[in-house]
Amino acid sequence: MISVMIVDDQRPARMGFALMVAKDRELRVIGQAENGQAAIDMLASLSLVNKPLPDVMLMDVRMPVMDGIDATAAIKQQYPNIKILMLTTYDQDDYAFGALGAGASGFLLKDVHTADLCRAIHSVYEGDAILTPRITGEVIKRGIPKVNATAEQGELRERFATLGRRELEVASLVSEGLTNAEIAERLSIQPDSVKKTVSRILAKLDARERVNIAVLWYKAGMNSL
Repeated sequence: MISVMIVDDQRPARMGFALMVAKDRELRVIGQAENGQAAIDMLASLSLVNKPLPDVMLMDVRMPVMDGIDATAAIKQQYPNIKILMLTTYDQDDYAFGALGAGASGFLLKDVHTADLCRAIHSVYEGDAILTPRITGEVIKRGIPKVNATAEQGELRERFATLGRRELEVASLVSEGLTNAEIAERLSIQPDSVKKTVSRILAKLDARERVNIAVLWYKAGMNSL
């Protein structure tokens, strides 16, 4: 069973997502919170009595008291194994970009269908498809200012220069939001091979999450080369 916590300041939204998650027999909701601080308090309470923590959190971006970005940063620092999916809409893309740096594993649109929501939770849990192709590219592009080559960009390009040809190919496809299975099909290799390649890329780039490959790719201006 994959345990899920839902964090949203709108009770109807929390109930809706809970009903969607309940459609999948391999998923179960173990908690709901109305804002980021309430979520952090709930995690602390679970830890205090040695109860299991959620594997995946669905986190709204905009909330009172503590928003999703600040909550994500705090949670990932204290509980790095928890995967966090941000709940967003198109008009919040610029704001949501900050969640990538905070450690979020990706994004889901709030109008996501039940099957896609459950699939995304499974994928994030397995460390696979944590990018949402419909919006991730635009989120990253909007969130990174258009600037000329900088020292930071040069340093990042040097890090990408340490990747082999296949690793660069995979990094490029990850930045486009493709899943391991989609990358495997595109490159005519096995999904396990893609997974191992992604792990090597993360190690060489000194990145924590798969989504950071995409962030660093755009920051380095690799998409313009």
